Amino acid sequence: MSIPVDRNNGEGTTTSTRTVVQRLRDKPRASVLIIGGGINGVGTFRDLALQGIDVALVERGDYCQGASGASSHMIHGGIRYLENGEFRLVRESVIERNALMKIAPHYVKPLQTTIPIYTTFSGILSAPMRFLTHKQGKQVERGAVLIKAGLTMYDFFSRDGGNVPRHSFVGRKKALAAMPDVRKDIKWAATYFDASVHNPERLTLDVLRDGQVINPEARAANYVSAVGTGEDGVLLRDELTGETFTFQADVVVNATGAWTDNTNAVLGSETRFMGGTKGSHIVLDHPELLKACNGTEIFFEHVDGRIVLIYPMGDRVLVGTTDIDVDINEQAVCTDEEIEYFFELIGHVFPDIEVTQDDIVYSFSGVRPLPRHDDTQPGFVSRDYRIEKREEKLGGRSVTTLSLVGGKWTTFRALSEHLTNDTLAALGKPRKASTAGVAIGGGQDFPTDAAAERAWIKRAVRPGVDEARVEVLLTRYGTRATDVIEYLAEGPDRLFNSTKELSTRELAYMVEHEQVGHLIDVLIRRTSLAFRGLVTGELLAELADTLAPLLGWDAARSAAEVKLAETVLAEAHRVHVKSLTA
Repeated sequence: MSIPVDRNNGEGTTTSTRTVVQRLRDKPRASVLIIGGGINGVGTFRDLALQGIDVALVERGDYCQGASGASSHMIHGGIRYLENGEFRLVRESVIERNALMKIAPHYVKPLQTTIPIYTTFSGILSAPMRFLTHKQGKQVERGAVLIKAGLTMYDFFSRDGGNVPRHSFVGRKKALAAMPDVRKDIKWAATYFDASVHNPERLTLDVLRDGQVINPEARAANYVSAVGTGEDGVLLRDELTGETFTFQADVVVNATGAWTDNTNAVLGSETRFMGGTKGSHIVLDHPELLKACNGTEIFFEHVDGRIVLIYPMGDRVLVGTTDIDVDINEQAVCTDEEIEYFFELIGHVFPDIEVTQDDIVYSFSGVRPLPRHDDTQPGFVSRDYRIEKREEKLGGRSVTTLSLVGGKWTTFRALSEHLTNDTLAALGKPRKASTAGVAIGGGQDFPTDAAAERAWIKRAVRPGVDEARVEVLLTRYGTRATDVIEYLAEGPDRLFNSTKELSTRELAYMVEHEQVGHLIDVLIRRTSLAFRGLVTGELLAELADTLAPLLGWDAARSAAEVKLAETVLAEAHRVHVKSLTA
């Protein structure tokens, strides 16, 4: 089965923010209301839409703005979860990882991962204690024997009938030949395969679009928050206009991640399900470090026992992550202390490579939706999920509420299936179809190798859209780039002066079909321009000028949007853009 491809670009497929909010207001009732537009909420929206359910979703910010957009960009089985004894989660994770490489090949790619190892036998005695107590205890580095045992077990879970290569071990000589900049006291290097998702924000949008295409009655709106309850149901607020309205549903799904307890409180129910931790990352423009990685993610244990990574992504290097208990009511940001920690971990593996603050082009931080964990150390808190069901009185009506506790990127499809099944049971309706094996959006008919990709690009060339432009669009949209190219051909278009990766008419496409609410949405979640450190004052000005007539902004609103983008980039991502008006 596949999701029907949307080719007509007409009024019936328009999904601009204002259009969808108006549809919510015009029809303020659905069988299911999902609160939360991260990957798990959006995945559940898609699954319910596939079942023909009248479903609505609201997200208080932009889609994938929270933890879903602050991940380590990995789709992985979770080899370290074996040490926690979470064998069910590992099995589900590797099954879903292997499946995502097939159903979302435009965004999910195989990822070769290398573990540098400096001892042979250490950690053998402490590992059982960690397994039994879920506490770190005295730090002892994991040695080759322990890592070999873990990878052998991981192979058993993850090889997908032999389609995923077995792990390999090489000694010091071969390890140094492959990565000459690594620490010279390396004894072994272990290599295995997981997967990466280079653009999680766009994958989330693609999943959302699938739900909207397959079920035109399904409605999803960003910048709409749940702020309370009224006589008729859940009170929603349009965050772009400040207007409020009431919405009714038979089932309310709370998929707000680390904020699940806060959302339940808004709905009138006190819960204590969550205990999220902060994870931060930095993105480096550092050719020497990029070369040192030799095309492989470096995944290893730092001196404090944290599992961390150095991850080449295109011409940038991603470094992460931390695992710190945090107050969810404060904005999660990458701190100076965390940056020093990242520099230390780089030096732990590549001692002769110098990294400074000037090499950082972007940073980001999010709060993991972990369950309440009391005195369990953050690294040992389960990454598995559960669903809490309650019967509530909302606006004088009996409503089933389902609260999602936990969850991770890799398992979003299976998790969404589970959440959908519980929702269907509450509605007394059967499942009509499975999402297993169903291609996601632009992953349908995506070229299978480099030669096929080049051929696809050549076939897609149109007047005014050359091969270089098609390549950008294929990377950004997968095979849904065909829709975008057809849209570009229907009117006048002009590439931006500040970047050749964006044009005026493509921006119109994003506004019409991808619910752009603020200028910053384009920089962080509709493109990867901010992530790669490519935001300039000229780009901000061009974006504002182009978006203004599309979104009805006057001069004051345009200036405010530029200022908001500068503030978000500076305060949340440590990116300081020199304004053209400064």
